[in-house]
This record gives sequence, structure tokens and C-alpha cells, in this order.
Amino acid sequence: MNTLKEIIDLCKVQSFDMDFTRAKEWKAEKEGRVLVGYMPIYFPREIIHAAGAMAVGIFGGGDRKQIIKGDAYYQSYICHIPRSIIELALDKHLDHIDGFIFPSICDVIRNLSGIFKQQKIGKFVKYMDFPQNFLPEIGGVFYQQEMEHVLQYIKEINGIEVTKEALNHSIDLYNKNRKMISFIYDIRQDFPWRMSIEEVYYIVRAGTTMPVEEHNALLEKVCEFIKEDIGVPQDKIKVIISGAFCEQPAIGLIKAIEEAGCYVVEDDYMLGSRMILGDIDATTDNPLEAISTSYINQSQYSSSIYDVHNPKEFRLAKMVKERGANGVIFASASFCDPSLLDAPIFQNAFNKLGIRYIAFQYSENINQFKVIKEQVGAFSDSIKLWEDEPVITA
Repeated sequence: MNTLKEIIDLCKVQSFDMDFTRAKEWKAEKEGRVLVGYMPIYFPREIIHAAGAMAVGIFGGGDRKQIIKGDAYYQSYICHIPRSIIELALDKHLDHIDGFIFPSICDVIRNLSGIFKQQKIGKFVKYMDFPQNFLPEIGGVFYQQEMEHVLQYIKEINGIEVTKEALNHSIDLYNKNRKMISFIYDIRQDFPWRMSIEEVYYIVRAGTTMPVEEHNALLEKVCEFIKEDIGVPQDKIKVIISGAFCEQPAIGLIKAIEEAGCYVVEDDYMLGSRMILGDIDATTDNPLEAISTSYINQSQYSSSIYDVHNPKEFRLAKMVKERGANGVIFASASFCDPSLLDAPIFQNAFNKLGIRYIAFQYSENINQFKVIKEQVGAFSDSIKLWEDEPVITA
């Protein structure tokens, strides 16, 4: 990979390889290797790596997979992503994956785990509850127990007993991974023209389909490339995308937002790869406790996390200020209960704070963006024309 374009092209292929070819190759390279698929949003991949396995992100087929069988499993008023994932499974795209983790996001993902069990897909299926009580001695201990259950499932397949040394090594690798992704976003804050949000998306998403060591090597090169003064600045406003944390929008939609006059300087696409802010302690005698503590104390805001003592609307407002954003785009997947239930809270707070925003809904398989592009374009133009006026658009 000698150029930034070559890296981006590779990541684009990896991001949307519905057969997870690189993961399959990695598994075949050495006897006893295990692949563990995880659904959106966040899962502590460190524990999978330490167990001699590889975590593979499963985010549906997007607009690249026609849904036929999946529609039989879910009602029409349910979001699109579970249909897409079950379609992948029934069409044998996931046959080489040994086990599946379903993090506790919403009832839809809980029910999807039940369908996987019913259909006997994989050697194990784990619905993984995350703590809603953020006291370390209660929620923290519970979370450690949930991670231990996952490690036991893997041990039953490959016989590996995870050591604290292995866990600390894995934590260190993922610390480096998050740090480099954070660096990319920090560069985009000041120089968003050096790489489009579409290209950033490919680079981050590719990390869910390949070994972390390989992804780290690619990220190191990307970080070096974007330190240079590349690209041409354009007359665009800076925005933050919020609400797209689970079901991923089509690439056409991601592109359309920037084409309509916006630089996306922060987003919650692929939130799981960036869920933990800062490093996790990689030197402790109890690595599972370190991972648990990081989730309790260092998590990004998300509609899937209960944070009554640290309201997410004010965390997002702080992000707007820190990133120097001109406004926020609330992009929610259709029928996404967590995001849509949070929307009035965000919008009521932003009306009072004078933060400009617009809101729309999408589906991962949508491929017509004209109306959304016009809406975003009008939002961008209104800010450019009346920057000093309190413009609120819903």
C-alpha cells in the first residue's frame, strides 16, 4: 500500500465483503482459530483477541443485499437491519463464523439472537447484557461476569485459557487502534478536505473485518498521509451526525451529506470502534475489570446507554463546541426506537441552547437521496447566509 488511494480502495472492498473473506483466510491460516461475529453497536473485541479468536463486525448487507427471506421474520414496522442480517445468515454468508454475540441495544436485537438460536446458526449464540447500573461494584462486576461467559464459550471451542498477559496485550493493540482513529477525526476537525467522510468510513469499517494488527498497520499509514497538506478546501459548513449508531446508512447517503455542502467533522457511524474514549489500562492485574471500568467511565454517549446522571444532550452540545461545528444532523434509521425516542430530548435542548439542527430518517437499503440532499443543502445555505441568526430547522 504505497498511496492513500490504495489503502482506501482496499478498505472499501473489505468493508462490504459480505463473505468476510479476510476473516475466513485468517481462520484457515492456523488450526484452532475461532471467528466470533458481533452485532452492532459495541462489543469489547479485546477479550476475543486475547482468546486466540477474531471478532468480526456484522452490520447487515446494506443496499448490496436484496431482502427476500428476511422479511418473513420481522414485521414491517421493525427497522431494516435484522432482516438484512438474517438474510446473510440464511444465504450462508456467515457459515464460517463460529459464534455470535448480540449486545443489548433494543428488543429487536434481542429477538434476532433468539432467531439465531432457533435456526441453530453457529456453535454458540450469546445475548450480552451491558450494565445499566454504573456503580463499579454492581454494574461493573456484572459486566465482568458477562465477559467471562463469552470467554468460556470460546474456550469450549479452542481450549484456550485466557491470561492477564494476553488480555493486556490485546487491550494495548485496541488502545492504539482507537488512538489512531481519533487522530484521523482530529485532523478532519481542522482540515476536513484532506479525506472525505466516505473515505474515513471505509477505513474505520474495514477494521471490523480484519485482524487488529493489520488494521493498525493501515491506520499508521493513513495518519502519515493526512499529516500532509493535501486536498482543496471548499465552502462548506461543519456538521455532526447523530443517530446513525446502529443500522448504517447507505454510502450514497453518507456521500450526499458532504456533496450538499457539509463537512462531517464528527459522527456516530461505526460507533463501536470508537465507543471508549481514551485508553484502557493495559498494565493491570485484572484486565476484565479495566475493560469494565472503561465502559462505565469512558463511554461515548449513545441512545443505547442509560446515562441519567450525564445527560447525552449536553454531551452532544459539548461536542458541537469542541469540534467547532455549525450544526447537527439527526439521522435516524426508520423505526429505530432508541434513536427516535431520544430525538425530542435532543431537539428540545438544542432549541434552548440555540444549536442549529435538522432531522431525517433513512433505511440502510435506501438508494434515493434527492429529498435528503435538498434538505441538507438548504440547511447548509441557511447557515452560510444567516450565520449570526439563531436558525433552528426541524
